[in-house]
Amino acid sequence: MPVRNVAAGLAVKESIVAKIPVARIDVLELDLSSMASVRRFASEFESLNLPLNILINNAGVLTRNHTCSCDGLELHFATNHIGHFLLTNLLLENMKSTCRDSGTEGRIVNVTSVGHAMMTYPEGICFDKIHDPSGLNDFIAYCQSKLANILHSNELSRIFKEEGVNISANAVHPGVIMTNIFRDRTIVGAFFNTIGRIICRRVEQGAATTCYVAMHPQVKGISGKYFADCNISSPSLQASDAELAKKLWQFSLQTLSS
Repeated sequence: MPVRNVAAGLAVKESIVAKIPVARIDVLELDLSSMASVRRFASEFESLNLPLNILINNAGVLTRNHTCSCDGLELHFATNHIGHFLLTNLLLENMKSTCRDSGTEGRIVNVTSVGHAMMTYPEGICFDKIHDPSGLNDFIAYCQSKLANILHSNELSRIFKEEGVNISANAVHPGVIMTNIFRDRTIVGAFFNTIGRIICRRVEQGAATTCYVAMHPQVKGISGKYFADCNISSPSLQASDAELAKKLWQFSLQTLSS
């Protein structure tokens, strides 16, 4: 379990083991907004010598006031995309060797949002705002990062097919869920704490599509798709733009090396 709050992660581990005594769970610290933290986590994970069959990139932040990460990147993009991009790249060799040794398909699931189709720039990703987010609307920044999640999945899928690697990569919209993602937004948070309890899904319901894409035999061999409600769905035209996906991939690599 990669967690930002280790104490909370250990509490969750205890609750799981109480229900499933044979479960083996390792809790490692990971802050996806920090490249140094991602690299440290990947190193610690590799030291455990564990196989890696499934990677679910699930972190998501929605903040305000044009916040930047410790690496000087727009925080939504840094956490929701770059952190996952770096983590995936660092763990890929493990996944490749695991699928070769086990003969079992590896699966990467990027958790996105239907927001990717609602509030983005005409060009999809506003690359010049990543290092200078001044004037960037926070909701658009969030939706832009969710668009990046789908483009990341699509380009991963293309590369895997080109290389003949037995790993799938898909994106998932879990639905509108009752989480604390709006904790930094008082009015919106208050709305979701009241009306949201009626119209939103519970966390368990929201996890259904993610678990389906990560585990179900019916999804075997399916890659480069966008899922919602446990079915293949249609993302926005921007999310289906292969050239934009390649451009984002190169921009992300350059960001990691700068």
